[in-house]
Amino acid sequence: MTEGSHGAESPARILGLLAMAGLLWGCSSSAGVMLDAGTAKDMAGPDAFRDADGTRDADGATDVENHSDATAADTGAGDTNAVDTGAADSGSTPDTASSAPWNAGNPNASCSAGVPAAGRAVDTSTPTTVVGTGTADGCTFAALKAAVAKAGIITFDCGDDPVTIRVTSTLNLVTTKDTVIDGGRKVTLDGGNAVQILNFTSANFQANDHGLTLQHLALANGKMTPTEAIPTAPFPCSQGFDDGEGGALYMRDGNLTIIDCIFTGNQAAQLGPDTGGGALYVLGSKRGTVIVGSTFRGNSGSNGGAVASLFSNMSIYDSLIEGNMATGNGANTDDASMCSVINNGQNEVGSGGNGGAVYNDGASVNVLLCGDAILNNAAGTKAFGGGLFFTSNDMGGTLTIQDSTMTGNTGGSWTNVSTGTTKNAGSAVGTNTKSLTISGSTLQGLP
Repeated sequence: MTEGSHGAESPARILGLLAMAGLLWGCSSSAGVMLDAGTAKDMAGPDAFRDADGTRDADGATDVENHSDATAADTGAGDTNAVDTGAADSGSTPDTASSAPWNAGNPNASCSAGVPAAGRAVDTSTPTTVVGTGTADGCTFAALKAAVAKAGIITFDCGDDPVTIRVTSTLNLVTTKDTVIDGGRKVTLDGGNAVQILNFTSANFQANDHGLTLQHLALANGKMTPTEAIPTAPFPCSQGFDDGEGGALYMRDGNLTIIDCIFTGNQAAQLGPDTGGGALYVLGSKRGTVIVGSTFRGNSGSNGGAVASLFSNMSIYDSLIEGNMATGNGANTDDASMCSVINNGQNEVGSGGNGGAVYNDGASVNVLLCGDAILNNAAGTKAFGGGLFFTSNDMGGTLTIQDSTMTGNTGGSWTNVSTGTTKNAGSAVGTNTKSLTISGSTLQGLP
């Protein structure tokens, strides 16, 4: 196993975890949507029954979204090649750069509800570890690695100018303590288009009270290289990989808070029905993900070009998510009439591409967007949700979009809502949700 990867667990282990969490149910229908003679079977929605290692259970559960009003699109990103953002060197000596204004978040942020306490920056006045002793030369990868091994609050003293620390191997975070990394708006962690930058892998599922806070920090050019190739099968059977999530950060069974951060040029696996999360991927979080005042630009992954999440609540405030790409294609479904080959216990058809900007899948999890600008992102060819892909597999989760702008995104779309009077989320969204609330927002495809 390479550093930063997450190893497989037995199906029995994962089925036990899901059973304890009350997440197992029958698979005779998908997301509670009944098929009728006039319903098209769209290839949308990576299966919710992913193992905690990023593969899917062989329990036969499927996530075939069927939408009478779905709109497929051939536009978007079908290219399976990694995005070349300019490889950085692998030296351990930090680079300095001329001072420039810190530019994180939506410049027109306007979340009228305000940011909750969970999204406020941590007080770092008494750090556990300070990386550096006042000059850039002291802010080395070795010093950062030692600090991460201790967990707690990590700050930097690298001098007056911005500094880039070359991350040459994945930093594995402590999962039994909280970690806070505060870059002071001066520090960039750069994976050099070679390694995933941060990894938080707990052995459990939706059980851990500990987690990670990233604040005033930039993460660039992280790359998670997949290794679990899907067995060769003829088109339209799924192609690509079953692993490789989270270019800058992979997190399992931990709680994530991101405040005033910038993610650029990060890459997850570029092809596969269930992999992705160009900048970050969160699996099985007890308290979910909170993102505040941050920017995601130029990231890519098979699904979830910028942000991907499975079985985890997600709230994003006052953030800019622009120019990200879901590079898979064909979305994802289980259809024996189209593919006779079994992968992950299913007749998988399609190779991803859902969620050009944001991807969220799972049961009874909620998504909130408030004060965000989600601009010019691309879902893959014949895939869905250029701005947002969100499917609540038990139709128990809710989608709320407030004071946000979602324009210029490409990909297919559909809206399936079980309760309430709002039934259309526009042409940048693909969603199965219990309820949909839209207020104070400009969403493409809506008047």
